[in-house]
Amino acid sequence: MIPRLSLLDRSRTRVGEPDDAALTGTVARAVRAEQLGFDRFWVAEHHGVPGVAGAAPAVLLTAIAGRTRTIRLGSAGVMLPHHQPLVVAEQFATLSAFAPGRVDLGLGRSPGFTAPVRRALRETERDFPADLAELRAFLTGAAEITMHPRPTGAVPLHVLATGSGLQVAASLGLPVVVGGPVLGVAGDPEPGREALAAYRRDFRPSEQQPEPRISVSLDVLIADTADEAADLLLPEAWAMARSRTEGAFPPLEPVAAVLAADRSPRQQQYLERTAAAAVAGTPAQVESRLAELLERTGAAELVASSSTHDRDALAASDAALAALFS
Repeated sequence: MIPRLSLLDRSRTRVGEPDDAALTGTVARAVRAEQLGFDRFWVAEHHGVPGVAGAAPAVLLTAIAGRTRTIRLGSAGVMLPHHQPLVVAEQFATLSAFAPGRVDLGLGRSPGFTAPVRRALRETERDFPADLAELRAFLTGAAEITMHPRPTGAVPLHVLATGSGLQVAASLGLPVVVGGPVLGVAGDPEPGREALAAYRRDFRPSEQQPEPRISVSLDVLIADTADEAADLLLPEAWAMARSRTEGAFPPLEPVAAVLAADRSPRQQQYLERTAAAAVAGTPAQVESRLAELLERTGAAELVASSSTHDRDALAASDAALAALFS
């Protein structure tokens, strides 16, 4: 069976552009994704990050719902510790009125990017499994209060899982979206195999999800040559390197600016590490690497979280990826 194919767009800002250009770019990309045959389009939640304009998933997805008709729409994800479960349930139930049967609610628990952001979000210690269970009860009508509006069709839950998140998802019978070290792309795949095997072994069937389900998320970029694809990775990899060494995740810069930038040995190390965790190359090269990854993980869905400065090159990469799965 060919896995489902999705895009994750974080509304990355670009040097010299206003933030709203990132948001309108996300909507336009979702429209193209539907035309190309992608199964799902995900957006994210970040707060106080200069390089990301995507702060309000439910609002952004409502804008996308108004421009699309068939593609599924999801959050990857709403950071549940920042919100009350009832409010999140109400937001996505409202969204479902504008996109009946097309809404997915991905949930994570990452903290705010900096201490001031965490203070602004009023972050406190929360019981993530309990909050997930409460949110599911609101959406399914099993809570002690009846939520309004009632969802128009089911709103499936997904867990953005690393480490113990896989255990939480297994205990609640929920599908997972995994990335980073769990995939073992840039190193030893064995720890990832063990974590995914434990999720499958410990999975408790639920009404939503009778069997374990895994989606894998990583950067995927395709170009005519391997060198061109490697260049497309540079803006995102350079932003990640700067965030790790300077404490701020910046807007995307053009490839030429990244190539010309002075960088410390530590920044170079981070840049190479980020690039190594991605899949980039010609269509044939990408197809081969994705086939190995999907077979190794048994994933039911590929979530391409690609970004680069050049919007036209990104659109061409999306089209090439869709062609591989057509």
